[in-house]
Amino acid sequence: MTARPCLPWPAPVLKTPAAEVPAITDEVRGIWADMIDTMEAMPGYGLAAVQIGVPLRLAVVDCSTERGKAVRMANPVVLHASGQMREHEEASPNLPGVSAVIRRPRAVTVRFLNESGEVEDRDFVGLWATSVQHQLDHLAGRMYFDHLSPLKRKMLIARAEKQKRRG
Repeated sequence: MTARPCLPWPAPVLKTPAAEVPAITDEVRGIWADMIDTMEAMPGYGLAAVQIGVPLRLAVVDCSTERGKAVRMANPVVLHASGQMREHEEASPNLPGVSAVIRRPRAVTVRFLNESGEVEDRDFVGLWATSVQHQLDHLAGRMYFDHLSPLKRKMLIARAEKQKRRG
């Protein structure tokens, strides 16, 4: 497959909730393969289809140290989130050059369609949980910086735009 370019924020698809995936098809598997190639080329811990301009509820996550353990998810939803929180510095290839520390639940249970088209419930903890939640934000039309205060968000976006102008 192939790595695809990530759309620059504020592309409309990044601000719009993604559509449900009706079934796991060869086309969906091909999109997942491209997403994994794109994630590895960044390199990153996850990618949502909307980041490469595909308005479907598809995500991939791989936080393994050896890589090659990507979890492919269609229509993921959080069933349960832990009360214990975790802070992690997050960024996005859609708004390069900036990052922010975001506070999210340390563990989540997620239901999704897997690559076989079966409904799967899986627990994610630590960095895996952070990455899954980050991708779910993308699929809902949100970015990680939407968790910041309006002032911090405005400053982060201004800093990204300044860096972009500098080239």
